[in-house]
Amino acid sequence: MSLTHDGNTERLRRWRLILGGGEADGICGAGGEAMSTLLGASELSMDKALAALYDGNQERRGGLEKSAPNVARWLGDIREYFPSAVVRVMQQDALERLNLHQMLLEPEMLAAVEADVHLVANLMSLNRVIPGRTKETARLVVRKVVDELLRRLQSPMQQAVMGSLNRSQRNPRPRHNEIDWHRTIRANLRHYQPDYQTIIPERLIGYGRKRSALKDIILCVDQSGSMAASVVYASIFAAVLASIPAVSTRLVMFDTAVVDLTELLQDPVDVLFGTQLGGGTDIHRALAYCQEQVRQPQETILILISDLYEGGNRDAMLKRVGALIASGVQIVTLLALNDDGAPSFDHHNAATFAGLGSPAFACTPDQFPSLMAAAINRSDIGLWAAQQDIVTI
Repeated sequence: MSLTHDGNTERLRRWRLILGGGEADGICGAGGEAMSTLLGASELSMDKALAALYDGNQERRGGLEKSAPNVARWLGDIREYFPSAVVRVMQQDALERLNLHQMLLEPEMLAAVEADVHLVANLMSLNRVIPGRTKETARLVVRKVVDELLRRLQSPMQQAVMGSLNRSQRNPRPRHNEIDWHRTIRANLRHYQPDYQTIIPERLIGYGRKRSALKDIILCVDQSGSMAASVVYASIFAAVLASIPAVSTRLVMFDTAVVDLTELLQDPVDVLFGTQLGGGTDIHRALAYCQEQVRQPQETILILISDLYEGGNRDAMLKRVGALIASGVQIVTLLALNDDGAPSFDHHNAATFAGLGSPAFACTPDQFPSLMAAAINRSDIGLWAAQQDIVTI
């Protein structure tokens, strides 16, 4: 078949981009044309950008690594030739395959990068070494991602939490001035009396009695390197929860030390720059600190976000979990809070947590508002997870 056939030519073009150049360029197709001639100018530029990252030739790869202008030019090229989702994958691959952390240490390069959660996580891991002249650019990049996440997640979170609080605080025996007439009418529509053209309510539904905080929520987040994306999402959700007056929210980050970032929750960007990703893990120490913050155990929800690889005293950690649950604190254990699942976690500790009354599982950001609603309602978290097709430990 001749290469002039559009469908066949397009297939060959795609295979040429997948396989790369080198020896493949000298191979002729059915029509006698060399493979390299299949690509137009823009496709050759696209191929060059792909080769700089994925070509196994060490000389080509070294050329990208050692030259900052080349890196900046490459960042601009991939943004021009590929959609945003592909750009983010290529950037992440560049960091992992070529160790191009200089991408995040120069303001010019950082401004050219496609921002996403993984980029923010990388910035947080480099927080202590980012030069002063780059920090402001880094904050702008983080701010952009945070604002996008807030637009996506803030409303579902607020609606889920407030709806659950309203349901859990309804008053079944209200005084006249406490009656919620809208809900009362809806609940009694079947009692409409045509002769009187009115509804005679058999059940009154009242507003809940107001308190300054109906629930205490503690997010206890492992900031070891493997939990980077979870740290980003947890910080966003903590800031949203802190904006809801009916709940009291505390954010605790830990590795081998414990840092309480509650005072920074008015701005999740400040929270993220207050983290220090990497290091060891002492879950027991973090839980001990959280236990000191518990004021009303029956009204406290403790969200532990960790892969459960304990570097401290494992027996003491398990005793602490048991004591918290026995006191009435509701502990929800998330092995990850991200879109990628939990590729690695301590299965033994996860199973032990489940045996103590806190099933462990990974949760996506889109599922988290519903999870918080279930926790506020004191619903069976294992049943909730099953309804979400989440596999618990």
